[in-house]
Amino acid sequence: MKRSLIIANRLREVLLNGHWIANTNCKEQILSVNWMQATQKVGNLNMIAALTFHINYYLVGLLTAFETGKLEISDKFSFDLPPISSESEWNKMVTDFISNSEKFADKVEQMEDSLLDQPFIDEKYGTFLRNIEGVIEHSYYHLGQISLIKKLIMQDQS
Repeated sequence: MKRSLIIANRLREVLLNGHWIANTNCKEQILSVNWMQATQKVGNLNMIAALTFHINYYLVGLLTAFETGKLEISDKFSFDLPPISSESEWNKMVTDFISNSEKFADKVEQMEDSLLDQPFIDEKYGTFLRNIEGVIEHSYYHLGQISLIKKLIMQDQS
């Protein structure tokens, strides 16, 4: 099996449809909350909406970099969530997240395995593989946060 397919399937696992590692995935978690829950603040934790925006920010930025060869995202903007004031705005964010997750996994699957070992944009960023694996690890990290925040919100509502 191609390495790119293996990596793409790992992306799908955390972002879209997996249950093996965390018994859930990002899509499942964000589809199970409404906009009020997604934007509810719990202590000093990030909101579910902010975490969704954050993961998607990097997906979009890396997809653009794959196409243009330019990395134009910055960590300082990765939590710049626009206000969400309705269910339709939340649903659009969720739809965009799911669509970008699918595009990202598909793009990785289409990569030649030899590209995975090539420098990503600039040698200081490591290889394509390192950056894609970083997306997987980063997504699992925030999936755990989303899951816990959701549990706290549901506990408060019961």
